[in-house]
Formats: sequence, structure tokens, C-alpha cells
Amino acid sequence: MKRAAVGFAFFILAIIILADRGRLGIFEIVYRIPFGDKAGHFVLYGILSLLVNLALFQTFPGRPPKRIVWISGLVLLLLIGAEEFSQKYFPARTFSYLDLAAGYLGVLVFSLLSLKIRTASRET
Repeated sequence: MKRAAVGFAFFILAIIILADRGRLGIFEIVYRIPFGDKAGHFVLYGILSLLVNLALFQTFPGRPPKRIVWISGLVLLLLIGAEEFSQKYFPARTFSYLDLAAGYLGVLVFSLLSLKIRTASRET
């Protein structure tokens, strides 16, 4: 699970770098879909949150899952916020509170999902 989380984080980082340089290529199609970029923020950051939480549950099995989710969620929220605000300094990017909210909502929803998965895996 750790490798999946790290790999997905690098995937998102690559997308961010390409977007900052204005070279998204095939990923530009997202902007042609109504609210596609918002859905992208929600899904990408949500999946990252899910993978990070599941990896942390495995790494720290004795720690309370809710505490893990809170801490990882806060760290992700800070990083997502910093990345969104950094867009003000790139001509190819546009800062958006809606993108930020979509990313934050993705972290929230997928964090709750990670807790449900953790609970379900403990019950079986």
C-alpha cells in the first residue's frame, strides 16, 4: 500500500508540474468537460488521501485510525492549499477557491471511506 500511495503522489506531482508549465497534453481534455477540473481535484486528491490513510493504517496498526486520518488529512489539506495558492505565480494556471474546495471535499470523503474500509477489514 505504501508503494501505491507514493506512486500516486508522484503521478499527481507530475500532473501539477505539467500544468504549471502549460503542457498537460492529453489531460487538457478535462477542461472540455463541464466541471471536469473540479471532479479531477476531488477524485485525485481523494484517492491520494485514501491510499495514504490505508498505508498509514498498515504502518501504525496500534495507533487510533481516527487520529491517523486527522493528521494525514490536515497535512494533505495544507499541501493542497499551498499548491492551489501557488498557481497565482504561474501564467498557465488559475487559482480557484472551487478547485480548492473540491480537493478538500475529496480528502474528506475518501478519508471517511478509508475509516470504513479499516473498520470492515477489522470485522472480518
